[in-house]
Amino acid sequence: MSKYESIRLPLYFNSKTGTLFILYNGQQQQSEELRLPHSDRAFQYNDGFFETAIVQNGRIRFWLDHQQRMLEAANALQLELPDFFFAADFQHKLLQLAQQENAAAYGRLKLKVWRAGGGLYTPTTTAVNWLATVAPASPFSTKALHIGICQQVRTAYSSVSHFKGPNAPLYVLAGLEKQATIKEDMLLLSTEGYVAELQSSTIFWLLDEVLYTPDLLSGCVNGIVRRNILRWCAAQQQPVREVLQGPETLLQADVVFAANVTGIRGIASINGEPVQQNEAYLQQLRHALTLV
Repeated sequence: MSKYESIRLPLYFNSKTGTLFILYNGQQQQSEELRLPHSDRAFQYNDGFFETAIVQNGRIRFWLDHQQRMLEAANALQLELPDFFFAADFQHKLLQLAQQENAAAYGRLKLKVWRAGGGLYTPTTTAVNWLATVAPASPFSTKALHIGICQQVRTAYSSVSHFKGPNAPLYVLAGLEKQATIKEDMLLLSTEGYVAELQSSTIFWLLDEVLYTPDLLSGCVNGIVRRNILRWCAAQQQPVREVLQGPETLLQADVVFAANVTGIRGIASINGEPVQQNEAYLQQLRHALTLV
């Protein structure tokens, strides 16, 4: 077996150039040229994180918030991000890649960051490798979701639970349960039985004119749109509370909805139990956050 193995990336075909492009450590290359050693820490220990962002009309939504969360993730994992990540030219290079991949109008950007070097569990460096990919995508649906409550796995708070990557198998298993139970999404509970999040979204609910969302102590990801909704509530003087509550609370709410970088969707039922709808409120929130 050779020392290096080719990695096939899930990118779309560029009809203009006939080539798939990526950015690896700042260098643009064709995807089939990427070679990573079997000893790479991304494979050995999942020693890193990732960010998923939406490119729309030639801009990256919520880019400053993505930069902030990457910094938080790097601090938690004791990684040293390159200064380039926080320079204007970095965003420009990512948008150039989106343009090249026919994804500037609407696309999904994924930025993967992991520790460089070798070592066993104890690493030898704080430096990182990074990889950016962009693919065309379809705008989100506003159709309300029918969800189940995940029985196989639960979230747990830790210093790495608030960003994406280290706990990815949790959401993979939730996805398998979603598939097996023929649901459109799954509600994850914390180890204590509190509402935490959906498989790939933050969850919110409105009750008696107060907006609620799970506290980070539930083990939920500190989502980008979650941050922006809380910021909007503060600006509008909308009462909002971060709480630890059981799933029965959701059935009493005036509206329950899922929120992530792709958009905001109402929840129509939980394990077959109907949930109240308020599409006018959700549309107001989408417009306020420019998610339309």
